Amino acid sequence: MERRAVRVFLDSNVVLSGLFSDKGAPRIILDIFCLDIPNLAAVTGEYNLIEIERNIRKKMPDVLPLYRDFLARIDFEVVPLPGKKDIKKFAGHIADKDVPVIVSAINGRADFLVTGDKKDFAKLKGKGGYPFRVMDPSEFLYAIIPGIIGE
Repeated sequence: MERRAVRVFLDSNVVLSGLFSDKGAPRIILDIFCLDIPNLAAVTGEYNLIEIERNIRKKMPDVLPLYRDFLARIDFEVVPLPGKKDIKKFAGHIADKDVPVIVSAINGRADFLVTGDKKDFAKLKGKGGYPFRVMDPSEFLYAIIPGIIGE
């Protein structure tokens, strides 16, 4: 019987950090997703992609073609922008700017939400009611690597 793919929602900061560093957990995560491992699915939100492009255009516009090329290699499943009704439902759980990320992770049926935003997302760690575990990039690697290498 085939196992269901582990669905990993990557926050904008993980993608940006991984793109612009040749080492560290965010880069390793992106490299893993470039390997197209069958039981591991990369997910992000349209909201996140808009945020990433906005930051690249603002800080490093020459890098935009490289970013788009990289995106094609990962083959993210992109969750559409969440509706106002869903946003309103989760308002107050976290900083307003991060509510679309939570809703996108839920709508994308994520098992993990990987983020480097420790300040805001720390509020969700250990809280029930979310269908995913919130982890920073290093925690995620320690959790997932044994399964990838078959231990």
